[in-house]
Amino acid sequence: MKIKKIPMRTCIVTGEKLPKMELLRIVRSTEGEVIPDLTGKINGRGAYIKKDQEVLEKAKNKKILERKLETSISEEIYEKISEIIREN
Repeated sequence: MKIKKIPMRTCIVTGEKLPKMELLRIVRSTEGEVIPDLTGKINGRGAYIKKDQEVLEKAKNKKILERKLETSISEEIYEKISEIIREN
């Protein structure tokens, strides 16, 4: 039986290589809107962060997501991401 390959991605905050399902993709769409990508298929520039509140706080304080996505991110977007992380 063939073993299914697990896609690995790197968290931009911690630098850890983790399975794609353990990370949350944040996307700057072609219109410039920043949104969490739950499907992993939204077009645009994407960055992966670990599904952890501490990692999100570190990304917010050091503006890591803003640098990677090359845009400013509002407080509402961070709240939406935080809510998604709490649900998982």
